[in-house]
Amino acid sequence: MAGSTEMASLEESFRKFAIYGDTKATGQEMNGKNWAKLCKDCKVTDGKSVTSTDVDIVFSKVKGKTARVINYEEFKKALEELAPKRFKDKSKEEAYEAICQLVAGKEPVNVGVTKAKTVGAVERLTDTSKYTGSHKERFDESGKGKGKSGRENIVDTSGYVSAYKNAGTYDAKVKK
Repeated sequence: MAGSTEMASLEESFRKFAIYGDTKATGQEMNGKNWAKLCKDCKVTDGKSVTSTDVDIVFSKVKGKTARVINYEEFKKALEELAPKRFKDKSKEEAYEAICQLVAGKEPVNVGVTKAKTVGAVERLTDTSKYTGSHKERFDESGKGKGKSGRENIVDTSGYVSAYKNAGTYDAKVKK
């Protein structure tokens, strides 16, 4: 069999793939989707001798009748099942060692994750300096939102008509 450090890294890989994509997972059990991902990411499936169908069949073989997940021991059995299929030219033990080396130390990769990018239209539509009308009132000069005061109509109780240029000058004129 493989060395103890290799087995530790194999178990570590099992745990990382077991919790991948599932926030409630403990890392003790792996579902079929994550098993297929492990085989794909670690290059156990090559498309010729080991296909995704083979991976699914082996998963069904090693798990319990009514179970939907496999534990670490069943995971090792599954690797033993796939090893001679993947490495046809090697003995069963050598093939198992080779497949363990493929999996050991690996972790799930995020392929095809979409990155958010801003397009010209988005920048134009979110530029607060170009807002007009009532929307313009919701932001200050720097473009920062005013919050509640920008959304609600605040009643002006000064006694002057809105937009009157000489507002607040009455007291100064009367005193003269």
